[in-house]
Amino acid sequence: MGDLTNSDFYSKNQRSESSHGGDFGCSLEELRSLMELRGTEAVVKIKETYGDTEAICRRLKTSPVEGLPGTAPDLEKRKQVFGQNFIPPKKPKTFLQLVWEALQDVTLIILEIAAIISLGLSFYHPPGESNEGCATAQAGAEDEGEAEAGWIEGAAILLSVICVVLVTAFNDWSKEKQFRGLQSRIEQEQKFTVVRAGQVVQIPVAEIVVGDIAQIKYGDLLPADGIFIQGNDLKIDESSLTGESDQVRKSVDKDPMLLSGTHVMEGSGKMVVTAVGVNSQTGIIFTLLGAGGEEEEKKDKKAKQQDGAAAMEMQPLKSAEGGDSDDKKKASLHKKEKSVLQGKLTKLAVQIGKAGLVMSAITVIILVLYFTVDTFVVNKKPWLPECTPVYVQYFVKFFIIGVTVLVVAVPEGLPLAVTISLAYSVKKMMKDNNLVRHLDACETMGNATAICSDKTGTLTTNRMTVVQAYVGDVHYKEVPDPSSINTKTMELLVHAIAINSAYTTKILPPEQEGALPRQVGNKTECGLLGFVLDLKQDYEPVRSQVPEEKLYKVYTFNSVRKSMSTVVRTPDGGFRMYSKGASEIVLKKCCKILSGEGEPRAFRPRDRDEMVKKVIEPMASDGLRTICVAFRDFPGSPEPDWDNENDILNELTCICVVGIEDPVRPEVPEAIRKCQRAGITVRMVTGDNINTARAIAIKCGIIHPGEDFLCLEGKEFNRRIRNEKGEIEQERIDKIWPKLRVLARSSPTDKHTLVKGIIDSTHTEQRQVVAVTGDGTNDGPALKKADVGFAMGIAGTDVAKEASDIILTDDNFSSIVKAVMWGRNVYDSISKFLQFQLTVNVVAVIVAFTGACITQDSPLKAVQMLWVNLIMDTFASLALATEPPTETLLLRKPYGRNKPLISRTMMKNILGHAVYQLTLIFTLLFVGEKLFQIDSGRNAPLHSPPSEHYTIIFNTFVMMQLFNEINARKIHGERNVFDGIFRNPIFCTIVLGTFAIQIVIVQFGGKPFSCSPLQLDQWMWCVFIGLGELVWGQVIATIPTSRLKFLKEAGRLTQKEELPEEDLNEDVEEIDHAERELRRGQILWFRGLNRIQTQIRVVKAFRSSLYEGLEKPESRTSIHNFMAHPEFRIEDSQPHIPLIDDTDLEEDGALKQNPSPPSSLNKNNSAIDSGINLTTDTSKSATSSSLGSPIHSLETSL
Repeated sequence: MGDLTNSDFYSKNQRSESSHGGDFGCSLEELRSLMELRGTEAVVKIKETYGDTEAICRRLKTSPVEGLPGTAPDLEKRKQVFGQNFIPPKKPKTFLQLVWEALQDVTLIILEIAAIISLGLSFYHPPGESNEGCATAQAGAEDEGEAEAGWIEGAAILLSVICVVLVTAFNDWSKEKQFRGLQSRIEQEQKFTVVRAGQVVQIPVAEIVVGDIAQIKYGDLLPADGIFIQGNDLKIDESSLTGESDQVRKSVDKDPMLLSGTHVMEGSGKMVVTAVGVNSQTGIIFTLLGAGGEEEEKKDKKAKQQDGAAAMEMQPLKSAEGGDSDDKKKASLHKKEKSVLQGKLTKLAVQIGKAGLVMSAITVIILVLYFTVDTFVVNKKPWLPECTPVYVQYFVKFFIIGVTVLVVAVPEGLPLAVTISLAYSVKKMMKDNNLVRHLDACETMGNATAICSDKTGTLTTNRMTVVQAYVGDVHYKEVPDPSSINTKTMELLVHAIAINSAYTTKILPPEQEGALPRQVGNKTECGLLGFVLDLKQDYEPVRSQVPEEKLYKVYTFNSVRKSMSTVVRTPDGGFRMYSKGASEIVLKKCCKILSGEGEPRAFRPRDRDEMVKKVIEPMASDGLRTICVAFRDFPGSPEPDWDNENDILNELTCICVVGIEDPVRPEVPEAIRKCQRAGITVRMVTGDNINTARAIAIKCGIIHPGEDFLCLEGKEFNRRIRNEKGEIEQERIDKIWPKLRVLARSSPTDKHTLVKGIIDSTHTEQRQVVAVTGDGTNDGPALKKADVGFAMGIAGTDVAKEASDIILTDDNFSSIVKAVMWGRNVYDSISKFLQFQLTVNVVAVIVAFTGACITQDSPLKAVQMLWVNLIMDTFASLALATEPPTETLLLRKPYGRNKPLISRTMMKNILGHAVYQLTLIFTLLFVGEKLFQIDSGRNAPLHSPPSEHYTIIFNTFVMMQLFNEINARKIHGERNVFDGIFRNPIFCTIVLGTFAIQIVIVQFGGKPFSCSPLQLDQWMWCVFIGLGELVWGQVIATIPTSRLKFLKEAGRLTQKEELPEEDLNEDVEEIDHAERELRRGQILWFRGLNRIQTQIRVVKAFRSSLYEGLEKPESRTSIHNFMAHPEFRIEDSQPHIPLIDDTDLEEDGALKQNPSPPSSLNKNNSAIDSGINLTTDTSKSATSSSLGSPIHSLETSL
């Protein structure tokens, strides 16, 4: 999106503007400069230039109440003058760029060079060619035709390199395309509510134009810039633009500027859109970022661009204040910690690569030595100048053999297998209602050991209906008859429900005949409105009588208040406030209650206790949510101080208490049973009353009567996990979480604390892998902290979706179980591929090595090796990575982080099959010519024609691999390897396809593939030996793994390696072994110094990075990286005590701000915190200090 396109964009706009000059009362430029102002400046500017916001609406030809007329020509014109609400995405890499990237592979480069040298030499005919005395082997079958064909090998190698590169590039390209498809799908699903022609409609974000009247509410991510025109109690988190973590209060007269990409944390209202797309504040910043496109390129490999509003928080933006935006970048598309699988694979690949390198080096050295000794020492040949090219040709041939060994040894199919497997899973998971935003989330899900789920909407249907009520001193077990309720009470009730709920919440007639009425908006409010309709009353007339503009003051619902109140003026000049909320909270504030006659009577604490016992607890134990509706009248003068919430929300009069039922989804109990079978603990975290929560947990099967478990309320939970000073202690959490099943009346902070507590716990031998579901804005921190965050696609707010890894498009808990199944499948697919790949590698390397040492020539030629490598790597990864998951995956416990990738069983299979294959190949190599009565292919001179002998060896080798591919489909030692093979058409196609190509290569490959055509009986023998693999597989399966103690597992992530390698600070010195010999006290002293140095270093880095500009994203040392990703905290498996406890920070931050604490973490601090944590942890794992060591007290005091 370089400068060019943008300057075009602007100049085009300028041109069109001059022609449309008179149409709208303000130009694009004016509006852009207006949106750059903040707070009072903006108010002053609006007053001076336009008069007021109404005037701006008039100039933009829109009405604050009716909105735009919404006619096509008008919208089109607006798009032309003011631009579209769309930020052009980065261009994807072209296919050629991807090809170029694939060519950067080191082994391929070595091969290319070798092939080119080989080609060059084959065309060079020195005068000494005829000289018989150059080399022993040279005499022999060297005739003119053969010398001509010398170029073929080099050309064939180049050709196969090209094949490998094209396949890799194509894979990358399709992956990129899939990702873009996914992004655009996420974007299309992003809708926003606007008013057009007096109707409230939802339109895609890209359709919003300047002049639209948009309705904004709690949890929205603003899609464009605008000016606030009316609303209540609106608070916005602007940290994604300014880096200020405090929530900003918006009001028409003080600060009406709303900016795109910021989050609505509280309240609701309307705004008139003044700038969209590239002209909005975030768009402008994007344009600047696009201008520095080159540096972006590198970064872009990591984070694939998301365009639209979501993208706006991906880059750390500099703000006017000079503070860096160090909040959580919501969409940082790559969690920094490598996923478990990636970590294990990287490590394994490195180990294999090293081994391959050693083998290939030895091969080359042996070949060269053997040749030189044989020629110059044994046969005492002089080195003649005219013979030099011949010798060089020999050396090049040896070099090519060495490189081929290396190529076969390096499993370059691994990254491919992972990508294919993940991409395939992600595609299929779409069908299972899982929209995966981060590829590795799907694999992490397979290791999940705990799921913390919301109740409402996830475990339940989120279709609220009032089923019990307590009105006028009577507890009705079903909806009461309207005639039994006093008219005064009825009128109050209808007003209290109709006015004190978001006007966007409605109940619409059903779409089909006989279906249930549609609930739009907040489901709890829908339940209450439904109650009004069940009482044969109507809420619409009340709302039209008191339109939204007439509401005097609204206290919106948030997780701290747990209630919502609306104030309206009464005809006599006074005020009336309607309130509704969680019954135990609202009842505490009631001092009167309406009696059967509709008259208020006193309501004392002891009446309240009785009501809780007689009404609320019975309702709750039936699994109902209890909501209390109340009101209070205020005199008109003196006007109450509305900001003093504690006095206002008090002395209420209770109208009624209703019990709302939210039935459990029918498929949930089964899904939870599957989870428990699969070794995953399901915990319910809900804002509901504890009795309701417990009743629902029993219905779902989260708790079974008679088990030993805990159900706690948020308050009690906090009391148990904090010490005297009010700090959270990990040991205290460890006492609670293993038994905790239900956490009720919990705040978002409690959810975050619980998730963090479980993840940091060292109580179990495996680190817990936690998945969390969330829908509200305030669930953001918990979703980010969790290993996998699930956001609700329907009920979820934009903020929750941004923080999540997977979006559940149907909000259903059973989809999570599907995700677990797919995740485990990914892990298994990769293990299958590894088991197969490593067998091939071991055999090919050993054959090439020993063959080269004994017969001075590898039995498998370079081109053949490359073909084997191609089928075995690329095709097998496709075949084995696309196995569909089965229910049996849910019958085992999760693998956990420390489980090695290659288990003992797999090691047994790899070595067992290798033994079979090697035995047969060596038999064929040394006695094959006798068995088949053919000429021996050993010790053939340079450029001799391909022998049948070596062709049989090559063919047998490939046949064995093909049948072993079928064996590799099972990794847990199952007997039936054909089980479900026809459910995977890709697998069958690839096996048959490979077989067909092999026939072509052998029969018609000729010189390039060093093959000579085989007879039918020879083919039958090759296939027969291949079939032996399946029989041998059964033999191996009979050997009990438990007997083979000597087998090592591989690919295990040890505690220290859980830190991704590159993230270890290079400058933290490892403590060497000699130091261990020193006395313990001295060691501790060293460690103390070490740690203090590290911390000073962090502080310095932190200071300096605040003053420098944004460093290039590459530089690892910059602490910006940590600031942009609080998840960067390296979760060490050793218990660590962070320097600053962020949950406390959060509360302090809250006290500083205002009586209602914000739900977001105090982000700046947690960023610093994570920075320091990172370093301390690293030094800790380097020094592995024990818990009891005094250094810990030093650390905490620091």
